[in-house]
Amino acid sequence: MASSPPLGWNSWDCFGGSVTEAEVLENASFMAQRLLPHGWDTVVVDIQWYEPTPGTHDYAAVSEAVLDAYGRPQPAVGRFPSAADGKGFAPLADAVHALGLRFGVHLMRGIPRPAVEADLPIADSPYTAAEIADRGNRCPWNPDNDGVDATHPGAAHWYDALIGQLAGWGVDFIKLDDVLYPPVQRAEIALIAAAIDRSGRDIALSLSPGRELSLEQLDFLRGVATMWRVSDDLWDTWPGLLEQFQRAARWAPHQSAAGYADLDMLPLGRLGIRAHVGTERDSRLSLAEQRTMLTLWAIARSPMMFGGHLPDSDPRTVDLLTNDDVLAVQQRSSHNREIIRDQSLVVWAAELDGAQVRAVFWLGDEPTTVRLHRDDLGVTEPRRVLDLWSGATQTAADGWLSFPLDPHGATILAIS
Repeated sequence: MASSPPLGWNSWDCFGGSVTEAEVLENASFMAQRLLPHGWDTVVVDIQWYEPTPGTHDYAAVSEAVLDAYGRPQPAVGRFPSAADGKGFAPLADAVHALGLRFGVHLMRGIPRPAVEADLPIADSPYTAAEIADRGNRCPWNPDNDGVDATHPGAAHWYDALIGQLAGWGVDFIKLDDVLYPPVQRAEIALIAAAIDRSGRDIALSLSPGRELSLEQLDFLRGVATMWRVSDDLWDTWPGLLEQFQRAARWAPHQSAAGYADLDMLPLGRLGIRAHVGTERDSRLSLAEQRTMLTLWAIARSPMMFGGHLPDSDPRTVDLLTNDDVLAVQQRSSHNREIIRDQSLVVWAAELDGAQVRAVFWLGDEPTTVRLHRDDLGVTEPRRVLDLWSGATQTAADGWLSFPLDPHGATILAIS
């Protein structure tokens, strides 16, 4: 569990399943220099790090995963040269740790199909891969793994061996995939969470993806994970961002140190270099829409994982990530909730360090000036209203406040 929602970078939106060690270190170095002082501290290598020749826009029909003698995936040395001679991710994790950062990897649930086909032994157990495989429970969109029969005694041995290897490499964060799509894979999630507990290492567990995730799962999720996704993959479109408003409103009142609903990675900066969606581009979201995204993630206390290639991202976008006042809302605020939804106007409320926080969103397609009375905002006569994005202040005139907003724009206020 985490006392505050994680902040970090993930390779998926810019490099898909083909990120290299050099690219990971480029982003880690940038993060350490520019973003770590503002709390951004986690670097995550996303899917298929074990594939020597991954697809740049889709998955290969047949996985050629690099495996050890016990069927556990190993970093492909052609992409991660420091993994040579069986070192795995330990050297890369050490390099990331030396920068003051945490190191994370993506993991598909299940067991690699080549391990099942070869019926490889499971480490420190009398069982084999074929014995524990559940071939009828494969991921529908990625062909790499078979499911695991969680009722078989070898299943716990498999996940202990797999997670133990990651812990031995120095992994601090696991993004576990294909576990929340209906149905929620409770049995496998529980086995993995238990394996993390037994590994002896403090590893954050992130679960994906969760478009149809129900609050009925909340207690279970809090018992096993640090964060859980509540949507499919989010990309850099306004309609996609708009969809996240209702998900944020549903989950925000339940955010706590027991676990965080995740509105997905931030598709900002330089995207699509070798990603599975779209071509190389700067984020298609306008700067106002980017500010709206970060405002919603902050007031909803969602984890933030930046998806763009940081060194080549627009400096104006990077600057948005360094606003400590906005990040404080994401890290420490409480009683977060939507209080107004009136056509294109949405207002959220929270509390932070004795101040009332209000986020005002304008979802309309034309610029506007929003006027709201203190009673609409649910605050007493405000003495000081600070715009956390611009640093500007204003006072209420007869209880009224005015906010000029760009199309699809937002502001976030501290009222005291």
